[in-house]
Amino acid sequence: MGCIFTSKGLPAFERITPKEIENHLPPLLKELNEELITLENNIRRKLNKNDSLTWNELIGTLHKIEKKLHSGWGVVSHLYGVSNSPELREVYSSQQPKVIRFCNRLGQSTILFDALTKLLQDKKQQLDETQQRIIRAELLEMKNKGVGLTGDEKELFNYNSERLAKLSTTFSDNVLDASNSWKLLLTKQEEIAGLPRRNRELMAKAAKNNSDPSSKEKYKYTADQGPWLLTLDVPSYIAFITYSENRNLREKIYKAYVSRASKGTKNNEILIEEILDLRSKQSKLLGYQNWAELSLANKMAQDINEVESLLEEIRVAAMPAAHKEIKRLQDFASKNTNKEFNDFAPWDLSFWSEKLRQDILDLNQEELRAWFPLSQVLNGLFKLCERLFDIYIEPENKSYPVWHKDVQLFNVIDNKGAKIASFYLDPYSRPETKRGGAWMDECLTKEKLQDGNYIVPVAYLICNQTPPMNNTPSLMSFEEVRTLFHEFGHGLQHMLTTIDYPKAAGINNIEWDAVELPSQFMENWCLDNRTIHDIAKHWETKESLSDEDVNKLRLNQIFNSGISTMRQIHFALTDIKLHSSWEKESGIKPNDLRRDLAKSTCVLQPIPEDNFLCAFNHIFAGGYSAGYYSYKWAEVLSADAYASFEESGLDNELEIRKKGTLFRDTVLSLGGSKSPAEVFKLFRGRSPSTKPLIRHSGLISNS
Repeated sequence: MGCIFTSKGLPAFERITPKEIENHLPPLLKELNEELITLENNIRRKLNKNDSLTWNELIGTLHKIEKKLHSGWGVVSHLYGVSNSPELREVYSSQQPKVIRFCNRLGQSTILFDALTKLLQDKKQQLDETQQRIIRAELLEMKNKGVGLTGDEKELFNYNSERLAKLSTTFSDNVLDASNSWKLLLTKQEEIAGLPRRNRELMAKAAKNNSDPSSKEKYKYTADQGPWLLTLDVPSYIAFITYSENRNLREKIYKAYVSRASKGTKNNEILIEEILDLRSKQSKLLGYQNWAELSLANKMAQDINEVESLLEEIRVAAMPAAHKEIKRLQDFASKNTNKEFNDFAPWDLSFWSEKLRQDILDLNQEELRAWFPLSQVLNGLFKLCERLFDIYIEPENKSYPVWHKDVQLFNVIDNKGAKIASFYLDPYSRPETKRGGAWMDECLTKEKLQDGNYIVPVAYLICNQTPPMNNTPSLMSFEEVRTLFHEFGHGLQHMLTTIDYPKAAGINNIEWDAVELPSQFMENWCLDNRTIHDIAKHWETKESLSDEDVNKLRLNQIFNSGISTMRQIHFALTDIKLHSSWEKESGIKPNDLRRDLAKSTCVLQPIPEDNFLCAFNHIFAGGYSAGYYSYKWAEVLSADAYASFEESGLDNELEIRKKGTLFRDTVLSLGGSKSPAEVFKLFRGRSPSTKPLIRHSGLISNS
């Protein structure tokens, strides 16, 4: 049947089993290594003859090698995130070092580095701005992969690279395993008091799925009669910490959640120290002072001071509001319990926030789920894209490969009826096999072929929202709606690119701290008048959400915004300090450094059991190390971009469509062909301002 990995068309997910990966990946890596050797030999012949090297000979060939690697290891990594299993883990772990070795071999090719340098300097080639930017990015990436290292330093760097990859994988596995291993069976009515019926149904179903078939105990496994299984799966955890009236159990699950992967055989504490220490050593081998400096070498932010200045500007605006919000919650809790609430704790925060929200806004977010069935939300999202970007989205009606039965494929159609992109949507939580969170990734990247045809881009859009239950569809919380819009924003930038060079198309070659701009921009539209009335219709009655409830949702966006802003500042500052200030020789534990920062960034101080760093996948198992600040950095850009639409008048349909076209033609289409600062100026006409973000957050008045 041939190789399971193909760089043509959609991946054959059903064929990519752990056994097949083990059989087919090593030959693929051997083939790629031979192609790299051929490329290097061709470069030597050219250089020896003093012939000019062309763009296609270098970048074109390099892209073909990387494209084949992505069609193999990229798909395996995707399946690792969405269809995890013990068998896949084993083969992933065994093959990962081989992939790292090849990537290091590619990134450390001195002959390729010299050729790229010469190509950049060759005026005869008449490289355009995008081509020059791509080459500079390639040279920087190769520098950061150790191309300038030799001898023992190179050997040490490569060993550290493999070790870091292994540690990150183990870190992620530990979080998933620790989350899945914690379970608490509830059998008494007082233990589930306050929980919405939908959550009790899910918990009863979980209890049934985890029951021992040989048990003589007979249960109904219903929402009303139970038993109910409490887990650390995000939908289960959030519902319980928000609605449970049993404070003791809220405390229990909170402590379990914030201490995940911090004890026993799945303890990430030791891994964190080794990861940070190895990153520090790697950065110094490359000539940087620390990992944060290395990380910022290819970002918009110029240096650590600029990052910290931005975070401090927002912190100063948010901290007073956060203090007032906590005091308001304490007073409200005291009033409603007829006692002085001096022991207000973190496990009280979500519970009393929801109670206060219902009291002052008369907003019950759980009841509003009925107005946000997934199909209706998608319908409204697609209408918004038609309105802003003149595209049409429809489900693929032919058969297509998937990795799970719940996955759907959609096509993006332009105003001439041509398919310009596609995307996979994997919306539901599967805690046993799918990692938490939400993300977008590349399946296929746009590419112009030699015959003039194009490979249309295809995106993966992954969410972890509440799944359907019995005859009830997936009813989304408003936060889940925002998450879907967020990931779709990433997808739009990948799918609507007009750049022909794959290395600068879509999200490629975009500085990391700007990549969240389109995703956060799309979140703003969830509460736009037209959009909210398109996405919010009762799943049974088809009744639109009332204007009163829409206004409540708008007010809710700034409800406790000081607290939520400070949470992000705390994460971002912890990340940048760990990667710039922490040293193993200091004797200070990473968690102690984080706790010291909490004094100025947290209103409620972390409890003794709180070791959230051990589950901080973003920076220890993802791509956000010394880059978590990017969320706030890009939020400044996205808020300012949305403010441009506000200034035109959100009811001025002609102007909104014009601005939407401009946004598509700049932010969504130009990819990494220009710097994000240039792209933003092309859209906004000026550099970004923090004022719209602070205003949107409700931290200052509109005046």
